Amino acid sequence: MNSMQNNTDVILIGAGVMSATLGSLLKALAPEWDIKVFEKLENAAEESSNEWNNAGTGHAALCELNYTTEKPDGSIDISKAIKINEQFQLSRQFWSYLVKSNLIRNPQDFIMPIPHMSLVLGEQNVTFLKKRFETLLNNPLFQGMEFTDDPEKLKEWIPLIMEGRTSKEPIAATKIDSGTDVNFGALTRMLFEHLESQNVEVKYKHTVEDIKRTSDGLWELKVWNMTTGNIERHTAKFVFIGGGGGSLPLLQKTGIPESKHIGGFPVSGLFMVCNNPEVVEQHHAKLYGKAKVGAPPMSVPHLDTRYIDNQKALLFGPFAGFSPKFLKTGSNLDLINSVKPNNLITMLAAGAKEMALTKYLIQQVMLSNEKRMEELREFIPNAKNEDWEIVVAGQRVQVIKDTEAGKGTLQFGTEVVSAADGSVAALLGASPGASTAVHVMLELLEKCFPQHMKEWEPKIIEMLPSYGVSLVDNPEFFNDIHASTAKTLGLSRAKEQALERGEKEVVYG
Repeated sequence: MNSMQNNTDVILIGAGVMSATLGSLLKALAPEWDIKVFEKLENAAEESSNEWNNAGTGHAALCELNYTTEKPDGSIDISKAIKINEQFQLSRQFWSYLVKSNLIRNPQDFIMPIPHMSLVLGEQNVTFLKKRFETLLNNPLFQGMEFTDDPEKLKEWIPLIMEGRTSKEPIAATKIDSGTDVNFGALTRMLFEHLESQNVEVKYKHTVEDIKRTSDGLWELKVWNMTTGNIERHTAKFVFIGGGGGSLPLLQKTGIPESKHIGGFPVSGLFMVCNNPEVVEQHHAKLYGKAKVGAPPMSVPHLDTRYIDNQKALLFGPFAGFSPKFLKTGSNLDLINSVKPNNLITMLAAGAKEMALTKYLIQQVMLSNEKRMEELREFIPNAKNEDWEIVVAGQRVQVIKDTEAGKGTLQFGTEVVSAADGSVAALLGASPGASTAVHVMLELLEKCFPQHMKEWEPKIIEMLPSYGVSLVDNPEFFNDIHASTAKTLGLSRAKEQALERGEKEVVYG
């Protein structure tokens, strides 16, 4: 096996949406820097960023009930919803900048306007949803949201869900027309095309096998070229590990103190996909329900209109599952191999704490197709078995770490772990992930390149007008930016589309 040595400024591991976003930001801020990307699969966006491996929701907390919680006094805490919405606005602004600058084209190939809805059953949940709606309605980020518990109105909004519903249980929904469906696979592929046109070298079928520090402070990567069988050596001043579930093992190989006492818990997912075009046409929304008691936040059931390859599709799920693999294309030994002396106690503590989650996942794995259809019929009473098939979604690795809440705490967010000197960083975790990629990568830049932030700031503000600004406190500024990005990304079509469907009153972004 030959070995070759190559030096570069920045290496990105994994050709998913996070590396694509970081690479695009760096190319705008430091165009002279040399960037290389290594991806073990044949194409970009084949794992977590692929359109079939995630929900495609532009997560802005418009419909996701787990981002708003009820406090002991009965009031609703919307702070997390505001935070995630503001983070998604940064993504919209960045994509809008790329389209305006002709760096990517045809935004309709990756983002489409779609109403975001929440649906609940039962008196207690209806009361919660109404309180949530009333709290959000006063907030500029959520203007245009509507609430109804009137079955006749619901028949207009969600005919597929109301048809054949015999239960007298109270039912209510909220709806907001400024939601989006995002094809993160298409977006990621567009960003990599843009990067390659900017002389970024993207090497597919290259597996990073080891990362270690050299005596002069650089990072050396041992990379297996799967096409030639050669081992290559590549060094860089900065390395970003953005390999989805594959990030944790590589982070552990760096040996940085920040990589200790962190574990990963893999969760797999299944979606049901409707193959009957007549049924697909009867639903037009991303509709989120409430997670069952004991279920993790990422398993909130939702019935989603999606646009994949410019075709309208209808997906229901996700059903959680368990696989010891950290990636769909990973190994059954991934989980075992990730257990090290420094994280063993953390992992064991999580195992003891998360018995309810483990039980839930085992139950999900054991679900028969008929049981899954029963869950679907809670949403679509008249669902027919022959209209639906199962698709295996992506693997997610939830972060386990020691926090103030105790040893072995399972984290459900997206997390960047970086070395104290900022020379290496890894992205761990899951939702809201891709939707907030721009915010997450900005945080990474602030952590890893503090010495450049002052000179980069004017360019960052040009690309992301709301950088460092609270949109909630500046409603007029928010309205202007939201309308501007909607126009550039083609989302103003929401109004026309709604009118075509015969809806009269529409508030849109």
